[in-house]
Amino acid sequence: MSGRPQAPRETRRLQLDSPREADLEDLHRIYSDARTWTHLPSGRFADLATTRGALDRWREDWRAHGLGAWVAREGGVLVGHGGCAVRQDVFWNLGYRFAPEAQGRGLATELSHAAIAAAREVHPELPVVAYLLEHNAASAVVAEKVGLTLRHRGPDAGNPDPSAVRLVCSDRELSDQELAATMR
Repeated sequence: MSGRPQAPRETRRLQLDSPREADLEDLHRIYSDARTWTHLPSGRFADLATTRGALDRWREDWRAHGLGAWVAREGGVLVGHGGCAVRQDVFWNLGYRFAPEAQGRGLATELSHAAIAAAREVHPELPVVAYLLEHNAASAVVAEKVGLTLRHRGPDAGNPDPSAVRLVCSDRELSDQELAATMR
């Protein structure tokens, strides 16, 4: 599955570009910061090699599907990373991470609106899905603001915290196959 490649985008405050090798250290600064992972501490990137592996996967998303998560710059400074990436050829996964100093200012909502619009241009037949932990109230608010509806609430399989609850929100009803794919 490959779509029409997406050009860089601009929102009111953000410049959104596909990730480049030169972004590695800035991305590591965000993904290795414990403050970025308050809702899932086990997700923190412990070393540069982990960030490099993620960067390689993010760049592959762009090569394979013409769209993936962007790096987000505000005033030329890399402040976050996120967007939509195809998962299992079944759905668009909407996700993001912002540096702590960039959080709480509506940037995730701004990026998410742009990401959903781009996903609908590339593969409108695929649902846009955001899955998040129930205790991550800020992400739930973003999902609602960008028009995603709660479709599932249940255990977060594979989470080191056995009491963790996963919420699955999407832009449309999900088939059993689509919902099952969001659980992997």
